[in-house]
Amino acid sequence: MITLKDINKTYDMGQASLHVLKGIDLHISQGEYVSIMGASGSGKSTLLNILGILDNYDTGAYNLNNVLIKDLSEKQAAYYRNEMIGFVFQSFNLINFKNALENVALPLYYRNISRKKRNVIAMEYLDQMGLRDWANHLPSEMSGGQKQRVAIARAIISKPKILLADEPTGALDSVTTLEVMKVMKELNENGLTTIIVTHEKSVADETKSIIHIKDGLIENVERR
Repeated sequence: MITLKDINKTYDMGQASLHVLKGIDLHISQGEYVSIMGASGSGKSTLLNILGILDNYDTGAYNLNNVLIKDLSEKQAAYYRNEMIGFVFQSFNLINFKNALENVALPLYYRNISRKKRNVIAMEYLDQMGLRDWANHLPSEMSGGQKQRVAIARAIISKPKILLADEPTGALDSVTTLEVMKVMKELNENGLTTIIVTHEKSVADETKSIIHIKDGLIENVERR
């Protein structure tokens, strides 16, 4: 499903440049459950941004579902993101003035689905997350774990092929982390290819493969 071949990425820092990814080769098959680990500055977030078509790479080739992802227009990039990828972030990225139901339903708005239908579908996803009773609550009225489950529901409502999670438990306590990881595991068991960037070993240990990145290179891949 995902194949990276000799991916390089350099950022122009004015008078200097920062070579962040230095020839990444990676293959992730459909249905895999993978974590990416590395120290700050190792390149793991840059790699995730490239996988999510949020950032371009300089040289190499990224094939997503047999499509070469390179030099896309913003419209093309948005199309592939919307069709293929769901995102979960450490900071939840919920819209503060919209309630849980409205936040989850938002991706369906951009698919021109009627309000009535998208709210019915969004309620089903909230129910799946155990949050039906919180549908009308604003993010400020929810705990961190509840907000992350709302964010996961929003990420999967469009039925993506891949879920990309950037430090999804970084703002959560240990008990809530276990709850969120249980949700992620269940989604993967239902066939969703799941890739998690994390610095927490306990989180990475829940996945089936751990990709260790160091200084812009894949140091090793730990199969579990």
